[in-house]
Amino acid sequence: MLTKKGKYGLKAMVHLARRPAGTASLVGDIALANGIPKKFLDTILAELRNAGFVFSKKGKGGGYSLSRPAQDIKVGHIVRVLDGPLAPIACASKYGYQPCEDCVDEKTCCVRLVMVEARNAIATVLDNLTLAEMCAFSSRAQENLMYFI
Repeated sequence: MLTKKGKYGLKAMVHLARRPAGTASLVGDIALANGIPKKFLDTILAELRNAGFVFSKKGKGGGYSLSRPAQDIKVGHIVRVLDGPLAPIACASKYGYQPCEDCVDEKTCCVRLVMVEARNAIATVLDNLTLAEMCAFSSRAQENLMYFI
């Protein structure tokens, strides 16, 4: 499940992706525009900066901006940085694997096998979707909404 941290991080990244290249956004502006608590967003943006997704500039004209083009950033990578592995349970994780203490035979455990399928489905979507493509989703949603109004 995507946590609020992951959701807010994705919203902030979309906000930055929609800005003209090289234009910085203040944390307060990002928070206000996306309904994110500013203090929480400070922490999230620090993690995204440490992971190399954004960079920050202090002083006049400062703020946060993407460190590389949105088409070069995969959504799955952002989610993993903020929320950890995509798998619903640790024994189904590709990168954060941990065996279950109560499992008799992992190879035949139906719970694990189903959760591996769920992880694979999530990874297929998120690891093949760029931040630029994610930004296009809301444009399409608005077009679809206008169709129904």
